[in-house]
Amino acid sequence: MISVSKLAALMRHFRLATKGNVAVIFAIAIVPIIGFIGAAVDYSRVNNARTAMQSALDSAALMISKDAAGLTAAQITSRAQGYFNALYNHPEIGSVTVSATYSANTGTGAQIVMNGSGTMPTAFMKVAGYPSIDFGVSSTTKWGSTKMRVAMALDNTGSMASAGKMPALQTAAKNLIDQLSATAVADGDVLISIIPFATAVNIGTGFKNQPWMDWSQWADDGSIENGWTCSTRNRSRSQEMICGSAANNINNWNGCVMDRAQPYDVQADAPATATTGTWLAADQSAWCPTQMMPLSSTWQALKDKVDAMSPSGATNQPIGLQWAWFSLNTGLPLNAPAKTVNVTYTDAIILMSDGLNTMDRWYGDGYNVSTQVDDRQALLCAAIKAAGVKIYTIQVNTDGDPESAILKSCASDNQFFSTTTASGIASAFDAIGASLSKLRVAK
Repeated sequence: MISVSKLAALMRHFRLATKGNVAVIFAIAIVPIIGFIGAAVDYSRVNNARTAMQSALDSAALMISKDAAGLTAAQITSRAQGYFNALYNHPEIGSVTVSATYSANTGTGAQIVMNGSGTMPTAFMKVAGYPSIDFGVSSTTKWGSTKMRVAMALDNTGSMASAGKMPALQTAAKNLIDQLSATAVADGDVLISIIPFATAVNIGTGFKNQPWMDWSQWADDGSIENGWTCSTRNRSRSQEMICGSAANNINNWNGCVMDRAQPYDVQADAPATATTGTWLAADQSAWCPTQMMPLSSTWQALKDKVDAMSPSGATNQPIGLQWAWFSLNTGLPLNAPAKTVNVTYTDAIILMSDGLNTMDRWYGDGYNVSTQVDDRQALLCAAIKAAGVKIYTIQVNTDGDPESAILKSCASDNQFFSTTTASGIASAFDAIGASLSKLRVAK
């Protein structure tokens, strides 16, 4: 029999013992640690399912909106469920419900509101008494009150012939046309223009008799870009450029124009007919790019224009940017379709280039970087953004150039994309397409 004194001594010894404490504490702590990890895994699965459901609802809402006006409420619900089922592949989600409500246009636009919900069985949290997690998302597609106009200013300079850049650009641009056109419900909801540029822009010979054309710097054979100057001889040519001579037949013009005279090169107001300095100057560039295409919703014609692009010439981003801006405006010189009253418009420009600025009407030699051209572009970008136009810029840097400070600063809201490979062009255009599509789908 243990005496009282011995029992007291044993109790004191047990109280002072420390061996095994770590194991005991770990055993106690491991339960909540596993619980937290399990909860994170379960919530991650729910977020993935929720994101996929949001994407499926957005797409289904756009699909229904194209012919919703001619459907009954029951037909709209039925089609919504069918579209959603085809797009949403998450069999682990239970109790999935989808609803769609159509509101007709009564002056402020029509809309489809879709709601979806589901239940995700938990793998870990059920141990803590939570066998499932419910979630829901909503998507609203509006039309008749929101429209989009997008101008693509695309580099067609000689360097685009290398590293597979031109074919990659053509594929990416056509995919973007398909992506944006899919968001259009009615004709005119989305309009796109294509502005190929090098040192000059080709506006087409149909403008030759317009009063705002400036022929004072033009000659049948030669141009400012190709090293010609008025009444002087080029080192490598025998012909003389006689500016404004009556002998220069404008019927021989190839459709190219150079930068507007300063300060109008950073503006988009309508060209005046009274002062030649504000006119648009013809230029017989030997490196005239593919003719531009003003705003259009003829999707195949837009894609054909992209396919027709061919690389040649030096880099003058500002002239491509200015003509992209011209294409969005309802006044001269391109006269974009008038905007409807009480309709919200999103105007955007995508400026893609694989090089740094090397030459414009006044500065540069076509080979070396010109900071003066960058300076003109900075003023132009500021004016465009101040006018409420969103700018996306892409630098395709396959030649080891430094990051383009002017393209980066020109972009709106950090929408600057840089890639060192031709394949990266597609990724940049996909990201821009996703951003623009979101502007067409009101969450």
